[in-house]
Amino acid sequence: MSANQEAKKVVVEEIKQKIQDSKSVVLVKFSGLTVAEDTELRREFRKNNVEYKVLKNTLIKIAFNDLGIKDFDDDLNGPTSVAFGADETGASKVIIEACKKYDKKVEVKSAYVDGGKVDKAGVKELASMPSKEELVAKMLGSLQAPIANFVGVLSAMPRSLVIALNAVAEKKA
Repeated sequence: MSANQEAKKVVVEEIKQKIQDSKSVVLVKFSGLTVAEDTELRREFRKNNVEYKVLKNTLIKIAFNDLGIKDFDDDLNGPTSVAFGADETGASKVIIEACKKYDKKVEVKSAYVDGGKVDKAGVKELASMPSKEELVAKMLGSLQAPIANFVGVLSAMPRSLVIALNAVAEKKA
């Protein structure tokens, strides 16, 4: 086996590992981005804990097929980059913003989220959803509100009693 084939096998294994380790994998079509635009886009990906790579379609296809995922064969043509997200929504949010900002230069092809294929419309929906951390924070806030209200009521009772006793004492004096 040639050194080139061995190198490609190593890259395929890396892609497979990234797919398995990621909560979302978004396939992106890009064309005509300037170096400055690409640098800015990559900076946004890093801020959102997303790994962004330009990879060969055949290597991506082999990696997906080795994992038993055959849904992306049609999407793997033309220039393709891949965003590997640490959460379900982060990569989608950055890419949808990039699609708006760099009109026609960046387009969503599809995504792999939670063990299944998500089309362009699904990626837009994912981008509009709050992240898991935001949902957990909202839920904790909702759970905490009744307890905080109860504590407020309990602390108001002694305060009211002190105010009432002071008022009675002032009337007597």
